Amino acid sequence: MRNKPLSFSLVVVLLLAGCAGAKSDAGDTPAAGSKGTVNIAINPWVGYEADAAVVAYLLEHKLGYTVEKKNLKEEISWQGFETGEVDVVLENWGHNDLRKTYIDEKKVAVNAGPTGNKGVIGWYVPQWMADQYPDITDWKNLGKYADLFKTSESGGKGQLLDGDPSYVTNDEALVANLKLNYKVVYSGSEAALIKAAQQATAQKKPLLFYFYEPQWLFAKEKYVRVKLPAYTEGCDADPKKVACDYPAYELDKIVSKKFAGTGGPAYQLVKNFSWTNEDQNLVSDYLTNQGLDAEHAAEKWVAEHESTWKPWIPAGS
Repeated sequence: MRNKPLSFSLVVVLLLAGCAGAKSDAGDTPAAGSKGTVNIAINPWVGYEADAAVVAYLLEHKLGYTVEKKNLKEEISWQGFETGEVDVVLENWGHNDLRKTYIDEKKVAVNAGPTGNKGVIGWYVPQWMADQYPDITDWKNLGKYADLFKTSESGGKGQLLDGDPSYVTNDEALVANLKLNYKVVYSGSEAALIKAAQQATAQKKPLLFYFYEPQWLFAKEKYVRVKLPAYTEGCDADPKKVACDYPAYELDKIVSKKFAGTGGPAYQLVKNFSWTNEDQNLVSDYLTNQGLDAEHAAEKWVAEHESTWKPWIPAGS
């Protein structure tokens, strides 16, 4: 979900992955009215994996396509539109800079409509902290609580725990521009971030952390969002000067221009795909807490929600 300059090594990884999985041009994307392979980028959070599980299941079992899932960070996924290695990004969080580059300028990608999910990014504390320190949910009061959040990794400052460094985050700029005595520490993954949040609740350990919705964890435990300076249009235009909250995100799908033109029923299904935060959280729960793999999680959801997915299937398919 944050944009960083691509390292040479990451570019090499993408190119090598492309060579390893290369197919003939005829097999890269399905021609209109025929079956073929659909290349779906998998970004590193379980909500996205839930999207991909269901869409891939329907493409394979209802339309007869082969699906190749490619584990890629967000920015690398967009590069794949240009190289031909990625057909579909199923859950895009903003990324106006990437839209400008790949949709407006290079014209290798197009918007395929909303996912139906409402995206929220913010800072959170466990419910018990909000109960014990009622004013802690206003950023103006975070300074006096910094000592509560000190850790061995925060260098004598309060810790603000983030997830994967590739996610969309303005947190380092926010800490600096709001003059908070905190340090952003990256847990490294969504799983590590969730584990820290669960421990903070179970063990009553102080925790200030970056988090987002849709997310299955909010259905299991209670966390309270910290009020940051209100978001206004353009307040985050300069990444180094951001001093406002995150905007609300209307999550959407991005596909390669080639796939939009030649993808046939596969493209139509991706375009038609739209569900709720509750739908996504349910499949995420299957994947995370009920021990189901992507195939069986999707199979379970599809069996129980035909009225939701049936309209996604193109007429005549």
